[in-house]
Amino acid sequence: MSRQANRGTESKKMSSELFTLTYGALVTQLCKDYENDEDVNKQLDKMGYNIGVRLIEDFLARSNVGRCHDFRETADVIAKVAFKMYLGITPSVTNWSPAGDEFSLILENNPLVDFVELPDNHSSLIYSNLLCGVLRGALEMVQMAVEAKFVQDTLKGDGVTEIRMRFIRRIEDNLPAGEE
Repeated sequence: MSRQANRGTESKKMSSELFTLTYGALVTQLCKDYENDEDVNKQLDKMGYNIGVRLIEDFLARSNVGRCHDFRETADVIAKVAFKMYLGITPSVTNWSPAGDEFSLILENNPLVDFVELPDNHSSLIYSNLLCGVLRGALEMVQMAVEAKFVQDTLKGDGVTEIRMRFIRRIEDNLPAGEE
């Protein structure tokens, strides 16, 4: 019995490492395909957005999380449920703005950057920018327009990785006249 449980843990670790290495290969290829880091950053964000748009359906089906009533509740669900479910980590939610429309997700350990060192010629590369796109895309599908950006990154010598989230507006459903 313990042997089977051990296999499950080993399988998850192998899956996680495979994902990390595959993501690294993707970023490496984008760096070869595009002239500068800014273009790579945009592509990672765009890819993440497209993933987020699709991932939200899986998240809602698997998590049994109901509709969030405010941005604080949304932040808690992102940190405690979504990051845990898909990346196996639980970032802390801190640095709320006085208006309650901005917060930071602090990742003590970013699994995307395991085995990674940024070369000197890619100092403006936001290696994990895919995560910002995923957050934007997923939240847009639940009628929340947000901005997500990295403000600290362990790959650039910071002590932690910090994603700053800002609520822009609630997106209203625009149904054609006569339809509900």
